[in-house]
Amino acid sequence: MRRILRLGLGAAVTAAAGMAAVIAWPIGVPLDSLDLKGDVNRGAYLARASGCIACHTDAAGGGAALAGGVKLETPFGALYSPNLTTDPEHGIGGWTLEDFARAIRQGVSPDGQPYYPAFTYPFYANFSDQDIADLWAAFQTVPPVAEPSKPHEMAFPFNQRWGLKLWRAAFLEPPRTAPAADNGDLWNRGRELVEGAAHCAACHTARNLAGARKSDTAHFKGNDALPGGGKAPAIDHETLQERGWTVDSLAYALRTGITPDGDAFGGSMGEVVAFGTGFLTEEDRRAMATYLMDDHNGG
Repeated sequence: MRRILRLGLGAAVTAAAGMAAVIAWPIGVPLDSLDLKGDVNRGAYLARASGCIACHTDAAGGGAALAGGVKLETPFGALYSPNLTTDPEHGIGGWTLEDFARAIRQGVSPDGQPYYPAFTYPFYANFSDQDIADLWAAFQTVPPVAEPSKPHEMAFPFNQRWGLKLWRAAFLEPPRTAPAADNGDLWNRGRELVEGAAHCAACHTARNLAGARKSDTAHFKGNDALPGGGKAPAIDHETLQERGWTVDSLAYALRTGITPDGDAFGGSMGEVVAFGTGFLTEEDRRAMATYLMDDHNGG
C-alpha cells in the first residue's frame, strides 16, 4: 500500500511539474522593432479582405464597428470577438505596433498569452511588416468605444489558456501562401488571398475532435459542423466545376453574393461578401476565383 501511495504521489508531483512547465512555457517569436509608415487605405483594404469587420462587429446586436461582441458557438464553449477599437482600456488603444504584429501573425497577446484559434491568426503568419504597419495605421482611425469585451464561456479544461500551448505545438500550421513560380501573377495573388487574408479554409475545411483543420485530407472539402450549427460547402475545384461554377460566376458571386442559379449566399458567407469581398477590386476577386477553380489549388 505504501508503495502504491508513493507511486501515486510521485505521479502527481510529476504531473504538477509538467503542468507548471507548460504554464511557464513562453510562446511566439521575439520581434524586432517595426519602424514603418503605414498606408491607411491599404490597411483598410487588407482589413476588409481579412474579415476583421465581419468578425468584430456585432451588427445584429446594434454594436459599433469593430467593438466586438460577436458570439461564436464551438463544441468547447462560446467565444466572443474582442473590442478592436482604439479605446485604451477595453480595446487596443494601449497596444504598440509590435503588440499588434505579434497578435496578428503569432496569435499571442501583449501579456504573452495564446489566443484561441477561432482568431484566424494562423492564416496571417506571412503578412509582411508593411502589411502589419498598414493595418495598424487603419486601426488607429477607428473611434474608441468604451465597451468591454464579453468574457468567453468555455467549459473546463478549455478555459485554461495554457492548454492552448499544447494545441499549438500539435496543430498549428503555416499558411499556404508561398507563390508558385509557374502559375502566374493572378493565380499567386489568388493563393495569397484565399489561403491567407481571406482564410477560406477556416470555414470550408472540416475539423478534427481537437478543433484543428484536416488540411491534409479535407482541404476545401466542406465543413458540416460550423460554429453555431451551420455548414460550409466544398469549394475544391472538382466540386465547383461539378456544380457549374466558372471563374466569371465565382468572381461575380464574391462581389454580389449571387450564385449561378440565381440564389444568394446566406449566413456567414453573406457577411463575408457584405463586409469583405464585395469591397475588393475586380482583379482580386478574379484572382481568388482563378485560384479556387484551378486543379492545383491548395497544394
